[in-house]
Amino acid sequence: MRRIALLGSTGSIGTSTLNVLRRHPDRFRPVALVAGRNAALLADQVRDWQPAFAGLVHGDGSAGFPAGPEALIAAATRDDVDVVVNAVVGAAGLEATLTALRAGKRVALANKETLVTAGALVAEAARLGGGSLVPIDSEHSAVLQCLAGPAAKGTAPTRLILTASGGPFRTWSDRAIAEATVDQALNHPTWSMGAKITVDSATLANKALEVIEAHFLFDLGYDAIEVVVHPQSIVHAFVEFADGSVLAQAGFPTMEIPILYALTHPDRVPDAGATRFDPVAAGALTFEAVRHEAFPAFGLGVAAGRAGGTAPAVFNGANEVAVAAFLARRIPFGRIPVLIETALAAHSVVAADSLDVVRAADAEARRTAEEAI
Repeated sequence: MRRIALLGSTGSIGTSTLNVLRRHPDRFRPVALVAGRNAALLADQVRDWQPAFAGLVHGDGSAGFPAGPEALIAAATRDDVDVVVNAVVGAAGLEATLTALRAGKRVALANKETLVTAGALVAEAARLGGGSLVPIDSEHSAVLQCLAGPAAKGTAPTRLILTASGGPFRTWSDRAIAEATVDQALNHPTWSMGAKITVDSATLANKALEVIEAHFLFDLGYDAIEVVVHPQSIVHAFVEFADGSVLAQAGFPTMEIPILYALTHPDRVPDAGATRFDPVAAGALTFEAVRHEAFPAFGLGVAAGRAGGTAPAVFNGANEVAVAAFLARRIPFGRIPVLIETALAAHSVVAADSLDVVRAADAEARRTAEEAI
């Protein structure tokens, strides 16, 4: 029995995780649930699961739950927790990951911003505390599954190719993309996700975040990590080895398979409720190059990753502010990469060698983006 702390329990990954746990009551038990703002759904989850701890990040205590960011830390470091599923959106999930790793927990990570903003600090926390990090993102889970399989036999990869759906604007003109509405940006063709990550998918900023995450997860240089657009979202990643052989992991778009694998890695357990793959139903699979000029946020993010230090934290912080402003209809879609570029241009990169430095870079990026808005 693995005891789970689920951070972000009311979001897309959180509810998918609970679906997985519901199918495996003999293997997993949620002992801590923490939500962001949705107190009503959290109350329903508490009634259904009876966890030992429940908290609400954004609240004043009036809903009856411990409130504030401290709830994430409290849940992640409980003695009765074996695995922390971090499904928090944005940089807000960083400290929970660090404290969980220092406490020796396995962190099943859907919060890619943790590695983007402070990858070196995360690695240090795992080394000092004895914790481990297993990705939930479908692309990184795909790489991990290829590397863990007998065909790899512990061989280091020479190249990773992550796939991107291309989002709702894959075939649109540059001008049409710049003028896209919120409703259009949220109309993702293959995945059902929260609003922020859906917009990130539309700008391809999400894929830049995943490239940076892959750099830290698999200890590969940026020249060895590529991205191709794959509209069907069936193949999640390719892994190439020194002899030219390539392994790929495929499946219909669902987060429940990578969630289960993150909870059980390196083992696999039967799951009668899993979506089964049918290659005939999948149909033709196509791949395209990324249109860099149409989606400048992708290039900005990868360049920030290459720059290293505090640059990725600035990219992420400015992007979070820009996406929130777009969703609030304060700026047009085309302004998102402009705000990111403005924040990066205003920042002097330094080594991201402490949490205080990362926080300062994040705060500076948010101020710069807000002032530009």
